Amino acid sequence: MPHSIPDAINVLWFLPTHGDSRYLGTSEGGRSVDLPYLKQIAQGADQLGYYGALLPTGRSCEDSWVIASALAPLTERLRFLVAVRPGLQSPTLAARMTATLDRISNGRLLINVVTGGDPKENGGDGIFLSHAERYEVTREFLDIYKRVLAGETVEHEGKHFRISDGRLLFPPVQTPYPPLYFGGSSEAANDVAAEQIDKYLTWGEPPALVAEKIETVRALAEKKGREVSFGIRLHVIVRETTTKAWEAADDLISRLDDATIAQAQEVFSRMDSVGQARMSRLHGGRRDKLEVSPNLWAGVGLVRGGAGTALVGDPDTVAERIDEYRRLGIDSFILSGYPHLEEAYRFGELVLPRLPLAHPLRARSAGVNTGPFGETIAGDSRPTRIASQS
Repeated sequence: MPHSIPDAINVLWFLPTHGDSRYLGTSEGGRSVDLPYLKQIAQGADQLGYYGALLPTGRSCEDSWVIASALAPLTERLRFLVAVRPGLQSPTLAARMTATLDRISNGRLLINVVTGGDPKENGGDGIFLSHAERYEVTREFLDIYKRVLAGETVEHEGKHFRISDGRLLFPPVQTPYPPLYFGGSSEAANDVAAEQIDKYLTWGEPPALVAEKIETVRALAEKKGREVSFGIRLHVIVRETTTKAWEAADDLISRLDDATIAQAQEVFSRMDSVGQARMSRLHGGRRDKLEVSPNLWAGVGLVRGGAGTALVGDPDTVAERIDEYRRLGIDSFILSGYPHLEEAYRFGELVLPRLPLAHPLRARSAGVNTGPFGETIAGDSRPTRIASQS
């Protein structure tokens, strides 16, 4: 089925509220992820010209709403992609939280609808629902949540929620509500996305598999008379040369032992997330075949749940791989890399200017010391692009 190719894309970064490091699976190279560090990443992403930043959710993370509320006043244009959790929050409470954060950020809120795929973690939060029931809750939650945010007074009595006089007194800035993002790979998830969601997210699978997922959701949405846009969640490892980038990928897992990999894979196997199962199948817990598609490396997924693949290469190569996904119909890229502060700058300086961005990069001032030109030579002159050879 023919589809339109986005002319331009939005690129978001990631705030690592569950930890950051130079090496995966070890405390060596670990970094304190406190508010000052998150502020550095958020302000760096803002200044570099990223469209927004994703804040993860779950018991391994600092609360995304609290962190976004702390960082919104410290940034200017950066949007914050924050999770609502059907089953953990009532839809009307979530609507009030959404409207408040959208107002105090002056319309810079994006909403990530997270159903949750780990039964053990869900149990710790008091949720003991089957996979199918969780998506029933999500659908019913979203119906109420969207109506309340759009200004309706809601009376609702359903299987999972009973609402009387559900309404907002103070609306959000964005109308009818902030854009809704959502990821899931099961049939139930795809159906919810087609019916309720603005942007469907996939993790970074090889392009052929991503194309299949996009076509499935697009077709379901068309049957419901709707259009859905698409985004992808990836890590990036970009260096000046592809050789250096692959060396950095190898270095990222150089302290990782087999016992830690096995422990992580055991945790992933208990989950009923179809998306997590697809991620795990890409590498099978093995180190020997981690390039699962040209320049697509599954090493992160050996110990990290969720997004487990990285684009690896020099700036032109990584830009081309991103464009390959754009040509499939993806218009939003949510990226991250280790450590998140340094990789935000590498990608922002080396790759962002090469991409067809829908959001403009920040204009450079003509002031004397605003660069980027490097350190002044001998306190007297700016350096040239290439140093003279003697």
